[in-house]
Amino acid sequence: MVNHYRKHRAVKIKKLWGTVGILVISCCYASVMNAQQSNGKPSVQSKWVYIGADKTGNQAGKLIYKRTEKGDRIMDFSNAGYKGGGVALPQVPVKLRLAPVTGDNTAAIQAAIDRVGQMPLVAGYRGAVLLAPGVFDCYSALKISTSGVVLKGSGSINGKQGTVLQLKDKPHTAIEIRGQVKVTPVGKATKLEDSYLPAGADYINVQSSAGLKTGDWIRITKSVTPAWLHFMGMDHLTRNNKPQTWLSGALTTERQIAAVTGNKLMLEVPLADSYDSQYLNPPGVTVERIQYTGELSDIGIEDLSIYAQEQSGTISQRHDKAFTLSGVKDAWVRNVRILNTVNSISVTGRRITLDHVSIEHALPTTGAAKPADINGSGTQLLFNQCSIRGDNVFYFATGARVTGPIVLLNCTFTGKGWIQPHQRWATGILIDGCKVPDGGIDFMNRGAYGSGHGWAVGWAVAWNCQAAGYLNQMPPGSANWVIGSTGEKMYKPMPFDKSPDVPEGIYDAYETPVAPKSLYLAQLKERLGAGALRNIGY
Repeated sequence: MVNHYRKHRAVKIKKLWGTVGILVISCCYASVMNAQQSNGKPSVQSKWVYIGADKTGNQAGKLIYKRTEKGDRIMDFSNAGYKGGGVALPQVPVKLRLAPVTGDNTAAIQAAIDRVGQMPLVAGYRGAVLLAPGVFDCYSALKISTSGVVLKGSGSINGKQGTVLQLKDKPHTAIEIRGQVKVTPVGKATKLEDSYLPAGADYINVQSSAGLKTGDWIRITKSVTPAWLHFMGMDHLTRNNKPQTWLSGALTTERQIAAVTGNKLMLEVPLADSYDSQYLNPPGVTVERIQYTGELSDIGIEDLSIYAQEQSGTISQRHDKAFTLSGVKDAWVRNVRILNTVNSISVTGRRITLDHVSIEHALPTTGAAKPADINGSGTQLLFNQCSIRGDNVFYFATGARVTGPIVLLNCTFTGKGWIQPHQRWATGILIDGCKVPDGGIDFMNRGAYGSGHGWAVGWAVAWNCQAAGYLNQMPPGSANWVIGSTGEKMYKPMPFDKSPDVPEGIYDAYETPVAPKSLYLAQLKERLGAGALRNIGY
């Protein structure tokens, strides 16, 4: 609980600042001395990702990555976001305009969405439905089921100048975007050749690359073997004397091929997890070409508010929700204000940006089980400058088998709540420059919580964050990092165990900001140039 966090002693802080001063003078390169500062505190270098300045100048200004003994590294997160990161959100032409009417506006808005959905695609978009300023009472969900459609309001502020979707009648989701995605294998599968493939790698070696070419999508599948479950300590979970299953079946990662050289496949997006043959053979890791069908794309929600009535109660009760994005790629939500919804946002698509989305709660939910305001269970997701205000909530959580990159960038969450990847092995998450002043950031083993959530996350990073506390734990054969961040270190055993404490994750430059100020923005600039930062508002 948040109220268990202890205050830091002033004496300790003074000693730390004395040490920081010495480090800045004696160790930092000129590029670091000119780096941006956080709260007036000078930045130092991280040991795990730092700005190169070698004597020859070959690596000057480049990001250098420290590796584990097996070659794992913090991944390049810069492919997170709309169109794969660094691409400006579009301004789609308005095709239809609507003003609010008395009573239920759902049918009128839905008819406009459907009509625009029948228009031809022009440069990838059909058009936008523009809602005039005012309050649109909605008694059921609005659904966008065609690519290239945008639902746009006239502002997300209070009063007559903004557009409000007011949720009424039975609890429901305000906006649903759901593609019917089917992933189909194509051709003959091959096997991974690497005996150990490190996290953060941008390549794989296969037994045969026959039939594979640049631009193809592949699915990498590793079985959840008894050996791997035992290695992870997840083969003996029990709750109330009943066995709990952490994972079964297989874990999959989907990637696009950037280049093929012999049997080596270069990947557009690095891997968020490692693959260790000693725990995965037999049957080994398979690689197969895939095709997507039924996926929606190029859809947006912007410049409006979603209001629900004040609601409390437990999460098992029905509640109003804000929006769902499932089975969709290259979508965005920007400048949206959400009030009083519960389990507000669910994003399970890919290459999606949520920009300046705010959530506020007048009342907390009750009970020990907490809702997740943002469920980020897709891949290549960017949550930029989002905010949440409320208590007894998970500000951000993930579901099972989630594969990054997923980035929370410069978000602020106030109240008694947590950023907490939630269950069954999510990988590749970056919490970058975020503030949780009264709550926590947890990279943890959730053990028998839920129905056996177990290790919730691996290969996660908190970079230059501020929180009341961190529960940063170290999964077997993996790592979690808290770098350049301030807040108290927490230590706990696996839930329902009295001891011992779960081994600590990696802390680097603890309570001292590091350069670069933002890891995501530095990685994006290095990959695509300064124009990519301007495209996303930096």
